This record gives sequence, structure tokens and C-alpha cells, in this order.
Amino acid sequence: MDPHGEPGGRHLTATRRGRPGGALALALWLSLPLVVASVSARAAPPSSAPALQLADKDGRIRTQLSSRNAVTISSELAARIATLALRDGDAFRPGQLLVAFDCELYQSQLRKAEAGIDAANALVQSNLRLVELNSIGKFEVQQAQARLKEAQAEAASQRSVVNRCSIAAPFGGRVARRHAAAHQYVTPGTPLLDILEGGTLEVQMIVPSKWLAWLKPGVAFTVEVEELGKSFPARVLRLGAQIDPVSQTLPVVGAIDGEHAALLPGMSGWAVYPQRQK
Repeated sequence: MDPHGEPGGRHLTATRRGRPGGALALALWLSLPLVVASVSARAAPPSSAPALQLADKDGRIRTQLSSRNAVTISSELAARIATLALRDGDAFRPGQLLVAFDCELYQSQLRKAEAGIDAANALVQSNLRLVELNSIGKFEVQQAQARLKEAQAEAASQRSVVNRCSIAAPFGGRVARRHAAAHQYVTPGTPLLDILEGGTLEVQMIVPSKWLAWLKPGVAFTVEVEELGKSFPARVLRLGAQIDPVSQTLPVVGAIDGEHAALLPGMSGWAVYPQRQK
């Protein structure tokens, strides 16, 4: 290192040999980025490389199994969890209770709102009778009717809150992950359960866009699942709506024929198309 903080080797060689050496070193230093850029350009793969690497030498395509629906159940209330019995891996039926909250406070507010409806309705009936007797004017009746509508709206709002005090399963499936536990206090938006729909699994894959010449919904293929070392029949469900302009690829979704207890979402393997045309 010289007194000016420059690296010793190259800097000293340039200065001790005079101007010609310094000019040569400077020229070499300026040309270095161009050399690096040239090497990088030669090393970079063409934009079509991803599409070419999708299929192996036997024409198989990488695949991954997934559930038709994967949902995160979250809280819509600020409340304490009263019931959350399911754990990771547990199965459940459609409509089965997944989570229940302690909603005593919200239920009492609903009862209060419903009592307000009764009071407002009684006032309306009383004012209607007084109008018949010419004791009050129509303005007082209109005010009472407005208070009745307000009480009904408040009760409807409280009723919708109480309806969120329990969460039922939207479909049958299994619990992928539990984020909370019984007796835990949660706020709106707090994740509670990750659930996966059971039944037929979907097969996710990305294929070269040139396969569109023969690949259509309904085409049969075989999925070789690596985790099990077995093959399962499948068929194409739907094709993606847009081709990637860079990689010239298209997402494709298939489905395993039938239900197989050994198959789980997240398993991977290879899709083999007997009808594939080169």
C-alpha cells in the first residue's frame, strides 16, 4: 500500500516505469469492464433456455401436486378462542365446526339492540294511536319510525357480528398448519388455521408453448411421483391464459384420476405424455 492508499503492485509498476507504463496501465484498467461484459454476454443463456430445459431427454416435464383449494382461516373478531380442537394433519368434514369464540359480550350487545327494537316499535304504535286522537302531529310519528329503523339496523349489525363467533369448514379436507390455540385472545386478521381441500389433487406444470399444437384439455398422461416411486394416471384440466413472452412457456393444470390416500399436496415428480409429438 502506497502513502496515498492505492494498492501497491499495479500502481507502483505504472509510476516507476514512467508515462508509457502509466498510460498502458490506464488503458488496461479502462478496458477491463468491456472484457468482463463480453465474457458475461457469452456466458449468459439465451432467453429461450428455460423453455428448452423444461423437458428432460425423455420428454418428461417436472410437476408438483397441489390441493384444489388452500385457505387460511383468519379471525374476524377481537375475542378469546373458546374451541379450536383440530391439529396439524387432522381431517374434517364440510360444515364441521373449526373454531368457536367466546362471544358473551357480543351476544349481550345483540340482546340490547333487540330490546331497542321492541322499545322503538312500542313508541311507533303509541304515536299512531295518538295521531288518531289528534294528540300529536305526523312529525312525531315519523321520528318514532326513524328510531325504529335505526334500532333494526343496529340489531342487524350486532347479529352479523355474533354470526362470526363460529367458523365452519367450507369444504372437507385436512389441517395443514395451526397458528393459534384455545383460550388465546386474537384480533381481526389473526391467522388461525391453514386448511387444504381433500379429494382429487391437481398437477401443476409448465410446458413449452409449442406443445399447444397437440396439448388440449382432456389429454391423458402419467405422473411419476418421486416420493412414492409410483405412477398415477392423470389428465389435463385446463391451459394457462397467457404465454410467457421471455421463456415461451405456458402453465398447465392437470388432475390425478381418482383419489389416492398416499398422495399429498407438495409431492413432486414427472409428467409423461405418451401422445407427445416432437
